[in-house]
Amino acid sequence: MSLLGTAAALETLRETANAVELDGRVTARLSAVQSIFGPELAYIEAELAKAASDGERPAIDAAAHLVDAGGKRVRPLTVLLSAACFGPLPPAARELAVVAEFVHTATLLHDDVIDDSPERRGKAAARTVWGNAVSVLAGDLLLTHALDRTFVAAPAALPELLSTLRRLVDGEVLQLRGRAKLDVSEVSYFRILEGKTASLFGWSARAGAIVAGARASEKQALGLFGERLGIAFQLVDDELDYAGDSVATGKILLADLVEGKVTLPLVLALSRDPSLGPLLSRAREGEREAAEQLGSAVLGMGVCAEVRRRAAAETDRALAALTEVRPSPARDMLRILATELTNRSR
Repeated sequence: MSLLGTAAALETLRETANAVELDGRVTARLSAVQSIFGPELAYIEAELAKAASDGERPAIDAAAHLVDAGGKRVRPLTVLLSAACFGPLPPAARELAVVAEFVHTATLLHDDVIDDSPERRGKAAARTVWGNAVSVLAGDLLLTHALDRTFVAAPAALPELLSTLRRLVDGEVLQLRGRAKLDVSEVSYFRILEGKTASLFGWSARAGAIVAGARASEKQALGLFGERLGIAFQLVDDELDYAGDSVATGKILLADLVEGKVTLPLVLALSRDPSLGPLLSRAREGEREAAEQLGSAVLGMGVCAEVRRRAAAETDRALAALTEVRPSPARDMLRILATELTNRSR
């Protein structure tokens, strides 16, 4: 997309945002941003499907199963918008947008095995259809595609990608360690979040800047923007596990709780009322009734509103970092994207 095309699309987006605001709803729609990058996102979908068919069965079947379930493609959008801040999109930006979604999809395949998840994006998780071993190998397959594509299209982005993969693994290990010995401290929670979620958002924003030839200071600012955006994104996900609409999200409410994940609403609730501990232990053992009782207690304490406030604060930090990037229509769209993700209800 040319810079001129981006500017015209942004004006359309602003008009849409103004119309939506009159209804007292969210300022802008994620779908509006997605439509602006329609050709690029279509390319990403095609490349995801191609990668999910490039290998041996049943690993490719498991990969295709998750790819076909769709997704918001927020990380690829972050790559594209970051690169567009500095002029017309270079071809490498589109390739790294694909890489970002390869890595994210691979982590989901691995996460579902570690968490014993029955569903993902409203469908049976790949591990429940093909087994844990196949799901792990399907994730590994996508990671090899990610590394190969980065090496060919943008080798300058490869060292940071490798560092990001290490952070992803460290975050997963920390979360897994918390299964054996429950740790509900905020410090531990945010260490996991920064490794598992924020790191890939940060890389996505930096990768776009790298291939677009941004100044070092702007690359650093976009990296910080991406990390804070990733934290806000996960905080909203945490809140939706308790207070979301399961029909809209395609996710079973309290799924994180039943799978033993320590999320911020739970951390805040336990800090206020430690007597909820025994109920948590029963919920982590798979007792649905205990999970529902604990979920009701968490909702009744008002901590979900606090999580939303913290997500908004993280978004403010992301937007503050964005001011260090030169003005452009794409920078404005990154602001809209960040705001929409914080305000989403699914």
